[in-house]
Amino acid sequence: MFLGSHSLRLDEKGRLALPVRFRELVSGGVVLTKGQERCVYGLTHERVAEVQRARAAAMPADTGRARALNRLGFGSMVELEPDKAGRITLPALLREYAGLDRDVVVVGVDTRFEIWDAAAWDAYVAEQEAAYAESESEGMPTLS
Repeated sequence: MFLGSHSLRLDEKGRLALPVRFRELVSGGVVLTKGQERCVYGLTHERVAEVQRARAAAMPADTGRARALNRLGFGSMVELEPDKAGRITLPALLREYAGLDRDVVVVGVDTRFEIWDAAAWDAYVAEQEAAYAESESEGMPTLS
């Protein structure tokens, strides 16, 4: 499970040193892809396989919706191996998509992690804070 928020920096080559715990979870490789809200998702190979199986079960592969989801989802995926220092190099296309330049936040989100531009993450949190606070009153399970 990916947990926590980590303020980090990309180096001049677009490399990111993953948090130590995340390195352990992706030691066999990581798949990066475009995420919702202009972030980058980091997934294990096992999670990608689970997503593929779920999509296949949810809709016939020959529908326009399935083709679009598969093309945009799987088509933007990049497989990477962390180097000995636990760094991954984010491809320019994904850095551009998410507006990643220097300061980033890596957020653990259960079965994936997300890489956000730090300013975009701060704005997202500020926007969502009230809804998060109200989630308990809406019957959503909480940690309290």
